[in-house]
Amino acid sequence: MKKTRVVITGMGIVAPNATRLSQFEQAIKAGKSGIEFHQQLKDLKFSCQIGGIPEISQVILDSNFTALEQRGLLATGLIYGGIAGQEAWKNAQLEINDELDTDTGIIFGTGVLGVEKLREAFNKIDDKQVRRLGSTSVLQTMASGISAFLGGKLGCGNQVTSNSSACTTGTEALLMGCERIQYGKAKRMLVGSCSDSGPYVWGGFDALRILPYQYNDTPEVASQPMSATASGFVPSSGAGALMLESLESALERGANIYAEVLGGHINSGGQREHGSMTAPNSTAVKSCISQAVVDAGVNSEEIDLINGHLTATAMDATEIENWSQALRLTGKDFPYINSLKSHVGHALAAAGSLELVSSVLELKGGFIFPNLNCEMVHPDILKLIDEDKIPRKLIEKKINLLAKASFGFGDVNACVILKSYTNE
Repeated sequence: MKKTRVVITGMGIVAPNATRLSQFEQAIKAGKSGIEFHQQLKDLKFSCQIGGIPEISQVILDSNFTALEQRGLLATGLIYGGIAGQEAWKNAQLEINDELDTDTGIIFGTGVLGVEKLREAFNKIDDKQVRRLGSTSVLQTMASGISAFLGGKLGCGNQVTSNSSACTTGTEALLMGCERIQYGKAKRMLVGSCSDSGPYVWGGFDALRILPYQYNDTPEVASQPMSATASGFVPSSGAGALMLESLESALERGANIYAEVLGGHINSGGQREHGSMTAPNSTAVKSCISQAVVDAGVNSEEIDLINGHLTATAMDATEIENWSQALRLTGKDFPYINSLKSHVGHALAAAGSLELVSSVLELKGGFIFPNLNCEMVHPDILKLIDEDKIPRKLIEKKINLLAKASFGFGDVNACVILKSYTNE
């Protein structure tokens, strides 16, 4: 069966370094960090008192949520996802009307949603004030709250659901939505992911002492993917959204096309062969990458850029080794590689979608954003690839093929191959 070609016709973003697509593109080109010190974390006696939290103005809230929806709105993930999803819809030049759109669906994932709202609920239950929880408490705390919210806002009548696969959530959502279009089950799928911010999400990681607490006074240099001095990931949050569409539908309505999704692969390492809840099974990672290349119908040598998972932990060197072995490329033949986490930290369930938006901007705009805080590359990485393949400054360069992968908590993997679109 011949698969339908799938393209990206709209995007939306809420990131720690910028909210809105044009501002985000400017930020990643300029190497603007979104990591800041947060007094609340210090007051709670966190070891790591820094993180990435998007700034949302009242103007942006009012343009995306009604006054009723804003009443008691504490679920930051729902806020971020609601804004990013609606921006992607508008960016794709789609209209909202009273008719049900059965051609368009949503797969928009999260890790945990509405932790602050749950905390409020528990406190009110303890105080015997259950009736004061508010009419939006269920929406804000159910796992599918974000997809349900966007489905109602946009009137989508195809599949509307949420997925949850830790750091892999956003990349997985894109591949799931792509497959639905490829097999003719939908014309358009809004895909993405979001993550709550704050101490009740990040507390467990702080307790594990895996966050870079040494940089509380210099937060902008704390996230150091691929660096010899990397000391842990910086917790972050936000949302990214992408409108996937069949090429036929996009051309029919004269849509702006950002890029094409050529193919990809999803798998799990089963926490075997040295894989665990927190460490990936390298055999499965390499299989995921190589199968994505096969599914996309391209050769490894054609890939110009990798937007890596790269979390600023000891696993960065292992990830580079896995890429090198899967693609069978080393030294100067290895593609350029960068990590958005050096700019915005690790946004957990939102990470994949934030990084996908940055990847598509690179393809469309012809640039490679710089890796921050990587003045001294880890020596094990330099044994595998040339240092020039890890750009520390913005490179203006035509990118044709890009590989993006996410390797998530629980030993789950997803890799997608994206292509710049030209009107053939």
